[in-house]
Amino acid sequence: MTSPPSPLTSPCPCPPPPPSLPSSPAPSSPAPSTAPVPPSLPPTGEVMVMALGRRKQRLFIALSILPNLFLAFLLSSDSLVTLSSPHHCHLSVSNPTEEVLNASLPWEKGTREGESGGLSQCTQYLFVNGTRSGVVNCEAGWDFNVTEGLRNNIVTEWNLVCSQYWLVPVEEVCFILGILIGSLGLGYAADRLGRLKTLLISLTLSVVFGIMVCVSPSPPMFIAMRFCLAAATAGVYLTLYIARLELCDPSLRLLVTMIAGLTTVAGELLLLGVAVGCPTWRGLIGIGAAPLFLFLCFGIPGVFPESPRWLLLSEWASDMNSFREHSERQREDDSFTACLTLWIVNVTGYDVLVELESESPQNGRPHLSFPELLQSRNIWKNMCVLGFTSFISHGISHCYSSFRGDVRGTTSSFYWTYLLSVCAGGGAWLLLWATVDRCGRRGILLLAMTMTGLASLILLGLMEYLSESAITVFSVMGLFSSQAAASLCVLFTAEIMPTIIRGSGLGAILALGCVGRLSSPLMDLRNHYGYFLHHVVYSSLALLAVLSILLLPESKRKPLPQTLADGEQYRRPPLGRKRRDNVPLLATPNPET
Repeated sequence: MTSPPSPLTSPCPCPPPPPSLPSSPAPSSPAPSTAPVPPSLPPTGEVMVMALGRRKQRLFIALSILPNLFLAFLLSSDSLVTLSSPHHCHLSVSNPTEEVLNASLPWEKGTREGESGGLSQCTQYLFVNGTRSGVVNCEAGWDFNVTEGLRNNIVTEWNLVCSQYWLVPVEEVCFILGILIGSLGLGYAADRLGRLKTLLISLTLSVVFGIMVCVSPSPPMFIAMRFCLAAATAGVYLTLYIARLELCDPSLRLLVTMIAGLTTVAGELLLLGVAVGCPTWRGLIGIGAAPLFLFLCFGIPGVFPESPRWLLLSEWASDMNSFREHSERQREDDSFTACLTLWIVNVTGYDVLVELESESPQNGRPHLSFPELLQSRNIWKNMCVLGFTSFISHGISHCYSSFRGDVRGTTSSFYWTYLLSVCAGGGAWLLLWATVDRCGRRGILLLAMTMTGLASLILLGLMEYLSESAITVFSVMGLFSSQAAASLCVLFTAEIMPTIIRGSGLGAILALGCVGRLSSPLMDLRNHYGYFLHHVVYSSLALLAVLSILLLPESKRKPLPQTLADGEQYRRPPLGRKRRDNVPLLATPNPET
């Protein structure tokens, strides 16, 4: 195959190709091969700018961010749907006074140290001929004193208290397991079927199971449908995250991810406002699921594109040709085809589109060599470190929001706890936006996990000497830093995983985060016994994660890797050189910072 003629004199208004780093000297070979080496593909951001224009690129990014506002309703509504309000046995007297309650309900001591007692919530006195003859379980149901959250949720509708309370932690466990399964399964589907197809499948399932949740007649049906809804919603979140990242230039990835994160925070705040005025949990779930039906229009040709990175990697010639033809119609520029082909040839010395047309592959799925994947030690190392960090940061977050209630026995208001967690997440995104591109992903992740471990150790070791205000300060610091570490883990993983396994890799990291989150409902099942030891273990593992983070590479302002070989080039920078990595990535210059 002969090399194409030099296109440097072409009159097309094409951006010049990025310069390549000088390659390391290769060992001499007896007979140099004349066949061209398969190229490293150009950065996705450049392809999108040339193919669709900057305005189209920004429009597609905005479309990928908007669903996060409604995904927050489905992913964050569990605390409202399962909130248990103060309750007592239903009495025959309407609006009983305090004297009637004291005469009808026995007094119970607190179950934990420092917790004051109160009137029994599960038993009542049995009266025979006007005299007390014993204590029995509630016979006529319960009366709930709802002062926070929804006026009617699954706890109040189905009386999931006392002997039936175990169904609430089981529902929370199944919901988290649904997110775990959805992240793994639909993440793999995003790599094999494509980002757009997986997104449409996930959106369809989210709408269907959202409706099924709203019409659930019993707790078992509700738990099963919530599991399926969580899996589908996790698939929507994951595929949108990947598609959004693959549409961005390296300089825009952090900004766009931050805007998407703040959109999710805005959705969580809006969720609380809707819950105050919404009478039932069915309406709340419906408000979150119904708007997702509108985003099925992404399947209309031209509304939302398949990731060009995935198309190039999958060697899907027909889709690449249709992508090119659609882009020509959108730009109305006769020189576009020559410009796109010219840019790829300049970068790689290899006409990808011509080669794709001549190969006629049997299917449009990226070729993944599982033996090669098993031998990719550097990729596995990065996944293990980030997975361990995600497990710790997601698992320890709830320890800070419930620290006062678990240790001191004084429970906080639901609104205070919810707003504290949401605002800490928003502040974490702002901190990442302000620091990560300046100090690097690895440095900020190291700082966040260090702050997380120190906040936990201070709270656990000095809790007898800390005032209430000091406990609040260190709890906020730990919650803030753990959420920053969790968010940065996801971004870090998406940047260093190759396109061929980006969905599976990101799904695995999110799944490990779900494993960490399982500790919260499991502690509820045991009435929070063993909380102190549980928090100590997480704190110790957080400090261990600090050491493992030193093994990670730096992905700041680097193009996304495409193949497993590209991902293997992501290595930890040498200690002697602080400003740039020693190993080039995708034959592109590593910018000085």
